[in-house]
Formats: sequence, structure tokens, C-alpha cells
Amino acid sequence: MEKPEPPDALEQITRLQHIMAALRDPQTGCPWDREQDFASIAPYTIEEAYEVADAIRSASPDKLKEELGDLLLQIVFHARMAEEMGQFTLADVAAAISEKMIRRHPHVFGTAAAKTAEAVRTSWEDIKAAERQSEAGAGTVSLLDGIATSLPAMMRAVKLQKRAARVGFDWPDLAAVLDKMQEEIAELRAELDSGAADPQRLQEETGDILFVAANIARKAGVDPETALLACNDKFQKRFTYIEQNIDKTGKSLEEATLDEMESLWQEAKGKG
Repeated sequence: MEKPEPPDALEQITRLQHIMAALRDPQTGCPWDREQDFASIAPYTIEEAYEVADAIRSASPDKLKEELGDLLLQIVFHARMAEEMGQFTLADVAAAISEKMIRRHPHVFGTAAAKTAEAVRTSWEDIKAAERQSEAGAGTVSLLDGIATSLPAMMRAVKLQKRAARVGFDWPDLAAVLDKMQEEIAELRAELDSGAADPQRLQEETGDILFVAANIARKAGVDPETALLACNDKFQKRFTYIEQNIDKTGKSLEEATLDEMESLWQEAKGKG
């Protein structure tokens, strides 16, 4: 028996469009779906993107397939609302990204040469810069324009740093960034030791430390968001071990001393 052909992607996307149109129908649609707009759906779109990232980390193809479907639904949802307002359609969205991908890959779809991943990244950024200048017309364009302010702060910090580094505004090496971290820590310590720490200054000095931490990750070739996610998971695993083994101290979690909890933490750390 021959293996059946998988469903056509365009056919299934069209089906999803029809489902969304039915959900948004003013007379017979879903009351919740009908009352949504771009702003109300945006948090769900962001959430679904994060769930895709979680699925990738779980290394489960089935979970990734499910979460990609949820993210695709968000795109179809936004496109449907735009179509209802006469702004654009899902086809327009697909056409725009197709044109952008062709435009930004002249080494594939044109005559430009780019033999390495680094050359491709440089070409990509040059093309993006030209696009920003074209959109601004005669206006002034900053090298840092176009980096979304809604990005997670650590991710945006890295993007800002990478843009500035393109014109040479960068630390010479990782050692220099580590020295800068020590300087920023000293400034925070001085503020704390002043006896009358200003909350605004504390926020500023803490922000400086986090910004430098993003720089350290960038110079080390590490994605800070991924690194912090892994650290969060590690903390949760080790603290859960403390909760599960606190009876070894003969006390409840609330009654145990910091030293007793630290001892269990080290046990968890030793278990990997």
C-alpha cells in the first residue's frame, strides 16, 4: 500500500482562514473572537512565540508542531482583522515577507557573493540600514533605529550593542568588558554604602550591571536570554530539591536556617 501524500500546506492554511472567518463572523461567530482587536491579541501572540521557544528546548517534535500551529493561528487572526478593516490580507503578509527574503538574500537570488555566515549577516545588516534610510527619506536615521522597544530588555541590549559595534563602538575583548563589570559593581556598592541610597540611582546602577552582563554574553558568543532561561531552570530544580529534602533537617522549610538550606543546595548541585 502506498503511503498517502501529506495534506497540501496551502489547502490547510486556507482551511484555517475559513475557520477564523467563521469565528469572526458578526452574526454567527464566537463572542470572544469577535470582540478582539490587534492590541488585545498582541499579548497572546507574544506568549505563543515564547511557547514555541519552550517547545524547541523540550526537543519534542509533537510539542513544537502544536506550538507552531498556535503561533500560525495568531498570524491568521491578525491578518483576518486587518482584512476586515480593508488594510491587508494574509496573502499580502506572505507576499511582503517573500519579497523581503529575496531582497535580503542577493547572494542567493541575485549576483552578490557571500560565502560565509558572517558575510551574510553583514550583508543583511547593510540592506536593513539601506531600507531604514529609504523609509526615512530625507530625514535623519540613527543606526539604532528599528530595534523594537517591546523586545525583552536583555535581548534588546544585545541588539543595541551589535548595531553600535558595526561602526567600531565596542569593547576590544571580553577581558575589557569584565573589567567594566567590576567598575559597575563598585559603583552600585558605593551607592549602597552611602547610607542614603537613592532608589533611582540604585535602579540606574543595577541597569548598568545588567547591560554589561548582556555585553559579556555577546562577547562570549552566548545568547543571554537562553543562558538566563537555563539558569532559571537550574535554580528551580535545586530549590525544589531543597523543598523535597527539607525533612532531613527535622524542620519545615519556613523553620530551616539559611545554612541548612544551603547544605541541601550543595547536595542538589553535586547531583548535577
